[in-house]
Amino acid sequence: MSQGIAGVTIPDSVMAREITEFVRDTEAPLLFNHSTRVYLFGALAGQRKGMRFDPELLYAGAMFHDVGLVDAYSSATERFEVDGANAARDFLRQHGISQQDIDTVWTSIALHTTPGIPQHMHPVVALVTAGVEMDVLGLAFDEFACEERRQVTEAYPRGRGFKEGIIAAFAHGTIRKPETTFGNVKADVLARMDPGYRRVNFCEVILSSAWAV
Repeated sequence: MSQGIAGVTIPDSVMAREITEFVRDTEAPLLFNHSTRVYLFGALAGQRKGMRFDPELLYAGAMFHDVGLVDAYSSATERFEVDGANAARDFLRQHGISQQDIDTVWTSIALHTTPGIPQHMHPVVALVTAGVEMDVLGLAFDEFACEERRQVTEAYPRGRGFKEGIIAAFAHGTIRKPETTFGNVKADVLARMDPGYRRVNFCEVILSSAWAV
C-alpha cells in the first residue's frame, strides 16, 4: 500500500500506479506535484465533510485535471479542461472502467475551473474542484490543519515561485486559442450595466492567497 500523507493514502492499484507514471512522464514537476496535492487536499476535504467517494476516481480526476495544458494533449480549439478530460476518458477506457465512472471523472476535470457548480454535484466532481481551489487559490485554507498542510507540501512541494509558475502554465495552455477563454457571461453583463462593478481577477487571487509561495 502507498504511504499515508496527512491521513490520506494515495491509491496503489495497478491503474493508479499507471496514472502516476503517465502524469509524471507527461507533466513538468510543478504540475505533477500540484495535481497530487489536489488529490490530497480534495480527499482531506471529503473526509472532513463526511463525503463518500471512490479514491481511485478522485485520483484520476485530480491527476489528469491539467494534462490539457501540455502540448501533446492540447487540441487546436477545445478548452484545456476538455482536453484533459478527454485524455482521462481515453486512458480510463483502456482500463475497462465503466462509462458512468468515466463520465464522472470527465466532468470533474471539465468543470474544475467553473466555480459555484461542482460542489452541488457528485463527490468526485466536487472534491477535484475543492482540491484545485485550495492548492491554487487558498480557498478554505484555514479549514485544513497546519499539520495537514505541512505534510502535503513536504511530500509534494510547491516550490519557490509556484504561484507565478501556475499562472504561466495556464497562459501557455490557452494563449494560442484565446476564444476558449470565453467564460462567465454574468461578469460581462455586470461590467456593462453596473458602473460600480469590479471584476475579480483570477491571477490577483492566486498571488494574494494565504499560501506563502
